[in-house]
Amino acid sequence: MSLNILVLYGSYRRGRMGIRLADYLINGFQQLGHKAELIDAMQVGLPMLDQRYSDYPPGEAPAAMAALADRLTAADAFVFVAGEYNRGVQPGLKNLVDHYLKEFDKRPAGIASYSAGRYAGVNSHAAWTVTLSAMGMAVIPERLSVGQIGQTLDEQGQPQGDGGAALARGFNGFADSLIWWAEAAKAAR
Repeated sequence: MSLNILVLYGSYRRGRMGIRLADYLINGFQQLGHKAELIDAMQVGLPMLDQRYSDYPPGEAPAAMAALADRLTAADAFVFVAGEYNRGVQPGLKNLVDHYLKEFDKRPAGIASYSAGRYAGVNSHAAWTVTLSAMGMAVIPERLSVGQIGQTLDEQGQPQGDGGAALARGFNGFADSLIWWAEAAKAAR
């Protein structure tokens, strides 16, 4: 069964290294026969949260917000590409996510964390696990964490060196788990 998987990314920084990981994940899920698409917070361009999508009367939400709500609702699973900023979450990704709630409910989420350093975004991963669980998502237990992202993935999102080899090995278990949870949740819905 082909799944609809959305990969959410939220960096607004110059030289966005995490987009390499997002591209790698999209390609990996597509090679497994699934529809995988990028939701880039910077491209969506939602304002800083002052009103959630559900707070708007029907038909009055900004067009970009409504379009994204439809895409989120249609998804079978989500992957959050979670960079670590000052031992916390990326503000761009957090802002994007906070505009929605029921659109994420009862679906699985995988967290692919990264950082420029060796710690691979583990603090961000921990914070996102709490947030996504509180929003009604089943966060898969498999971690996909990429340290020294600029050395692990090249500009085309291709693995390189020892870090790239570790990422390629880790992707299989991560993908298998997300697919299993997505199929189970889809059957239950």
